[in-house]
Parts: sequence; structure tokens; C-alpha cells
Amino acid sequence: MLGIQDPWISLVYLLCIFSTILCLAWGIWHWNEASDVDEESAEAIARWAAEEDIVEEDL
Repeated sequence: MLGIQDPWISLVYLLCIFSTILCLAWGIWHWNEASDVDEESAEAIARWAAEEDIVEEDL
């Protein structure tokens, strides 16, 4: 089969192809889902980013 004599290698190729198809399907399925980030965590991220900017300026 395609010059591949070892069945385990064929299995690996098939699993890679199956994994790729599964990942593409999952990505398409969840493409436009709303994010689970609420406003509190968004504010916490903004505070963290501001603190990080201050620390980077000090360096």
C-alpha cells in the first residue's frame, strides 16, 4: 500500500489524517461561539496588563 510495508506506519498516517479532520471539524463547529470571559475577569486582565507595563518600564 503506497510503498509502506509496515502496517503500524500505515496506522500512524491514518490516525494523523483522522486527527486533522477531527480538529478541522471541531474548529468549524466552534468558530463563532461567544467567549466565556466575563467582565470581572476582563477587568482583572486589564489590571494585570497595566501592572505588567509598569514593571517593564522599570526594567
